[in-house]
Formats: sequence, C-alpha cells, structure tokens
Amino acid sequence: MNFVTNILVKLGILREDLDYHFIRASMVIVFLFFGYQKWFDYEAQALIPYISNGPLISWMYPVFGIRGACWFLGVAEWFFGALLFAGFWNKKLGILGALGGVSSFISTITIIPFIPNGWAPSAGGFPAMTETVAFLLKDLVLLAVSLYLLRQDVLRVAQSTQSSPQLAAAQLQHNPR
Repeated sequence: MNFVTNILVKLGILREDLDYHFIRASMVIVFLFFGYQKWFDYEAQALIPYISNGPLISWMYPVFGIRGACWFLGVAEWFFGALLFAGFWNKKLGILGALGGVSSFISTITIIPFIPNGWAPSAGGFPAMTETVAFLLKDLVLLAVSLYLLRQDVLRVAQSTQSSPQLAAAQLQHNPR
C-alpha cells in the first residue's frame, strides 16, 4: 500500500486544492449537460412523472407548461453552472452557484417519497428501488458535492474578509480536533 501511496503523491494527488478544483469542474460539466438536454422534447416527456410528483417543483407545470418547465430548469442549470464556473475566480459567485446546486438537488431528492412505482413490489418494496428512484438517488451525492463547494467558498470568502485569528477561532469551533 505504501508503494501505491507514494506513486499517488508523486503524481500530484496532494497538490493543494486539486480535489476542490476537480469537484468544481465536475459540477460545471454536470450542469452544462443537464441543462443542455432540457431543450429537447424527449427530456420534457421523460421528466413528467418527476416534476408532477415533486412537492417543491410541481408548481412549474401550471405556470410554464411541460416544455416551459423543462426550459426553465435548463436555464437554471446553465445559470448555476455558469456561477460555479465563475467561482474559480470569484468565490462569492461560487457561493451563489453552490446555493443553486443545493436548492436544485434538495428539490429533486424530495421527489423520492412521492414518485409512483418508486419501490419494486416484486422485491418487497422499500428499500428495493426501481430505476426512477435510482435516477433521483444520484442527486444525494450531487447535494453533498454542492454543500462541499458551498462550505469551501464560504471559508475562502470569510478568510479574505476576516482577520486570521477570528477565522482560526471560527474553524476550531466547527472542526475541533
């Protein structure tokens, strides 16, 4: 195991902020692709059972219609992705992008208890999920990633605006060793 660890260190895995930048770039790509597919009818039709049963997003169909709701989501996803991209240089914009991600993924995770046929009756129901719940379950990880980016950007903004002793005290309160 030491051999593998040493190779990874030499390859730069410990380079400062590599994980943070990779995660940010990954979320930009996710929002780019998620937003892109919202411009097509196949996606609008595929999202009907999700949006219709989403307690936080079902309002979109009466307001925008099926295609309009999908376009609204696409614009929102591209906007969040653009804010996350801008967060490479401006952490305050990164905070806004991460907050958008958090709200987006909370909205989709809350669909899970309400999605019809989400649990496979042939396997005894819960916790045997069907593909509809499995599709939504990935958003739990994306929510965690958004919360990570939010925390990192808030820390960086706070660090640039607070004096070092105040920030160190705040970090010790949240990360006691």
